[in-house]
Amino acid sequence: MSGGTNCSTRIIHSVSVVHESSTLMRASYMAHYTHVGALAVVLLGVSALAPRTLQGQAPLEELRALAAEGDAQAQFFLGRRYAGFGVDFAQNGAEAVQWYRLAADQGHTGAQLNLGLMYVNGRAIPQDKAEAERWYFAAGRGYQDAQFIRVAADHGVANAQYTLGVMYATGRSVQQDDEEAVRWYRRAADQGHAVAQLSLGLMYGTGRGIPQDDVEAHMWFNLAATQQPGEDLDQAVKNRDIVAGLMTPDQTAEAQRRAREWSAAHPRQP
Repeated sequence: MSGGTNCSTRIIHSVSVVHESSTLMRASYMAHYTHVGALAVVLLGVSALAPRTLQGQAPLEELRALAAEGDAQAQFFLGRRYAGFGVDFAQNGAEAVQWYRLAADQGHTGAQLNLGLMYVNGRAIPQDKAEAERWYFAAGRGYQDAQFIRVAADHGVANAQYTLGVMYATGRSVQQDDEEAVRWYRRAADQGHAVAQLSLGLMYGTGRGIPQDDVEAHMWFNLAATQQPGEDLDQAVKNRDIVAGLMTPDQTAEAQRRAREWSAAHPRQP
């Protein structure tokens, strides 16, 4: 049963008060959703690297020479050859990692993503979720392929789960699906991802992809508001205060109780 009240019950003082509060909630939601959309462009947009004429099937000696000189694109393609995307020499995971890392350190998006996925899968290097998250996040600033983002999301990378939620919410690179957006936001939010918590609160507050529920919206806004200071924290505080104005004291107390229970069950990592 939803913790929110219906339109008639919300009219506590006057129609104008409720209308103003509802308008504020919607305006706040839209303002943040514009922000999320802009973030998605940054996370999922085309790589900022300049176009290169070098291709993955360039002669091997050309790749080796350019890679040795520090050319990131050549290092990336050489890593791909060693990872098994070529027939001119035997697959070698350690060599693939080495060349991917050299390119990734120079900001090459594809190398960052592939290195992150190797950490996710524990391929040729020990599985390390933190390293996968670091490289995935770096790659996510310039990568738009939902297939690779889903791989990281399925392996529990919170940034990937949040990004996939944004993709489903906005219909970017996938078919728009609010229910899927809620599912991925929740998976990231349950790992303490502040922006995912804020986004999940917005979905509850506006009834997108899930039954509208002010109590749940307040809980997730409250949890997001306890994270590190910043623009998203400020938005979470504003949204929490807006939705609180639509709730009864009992509902607010219930939302706070749920937030405390969630925090106790999900202690922050040092």
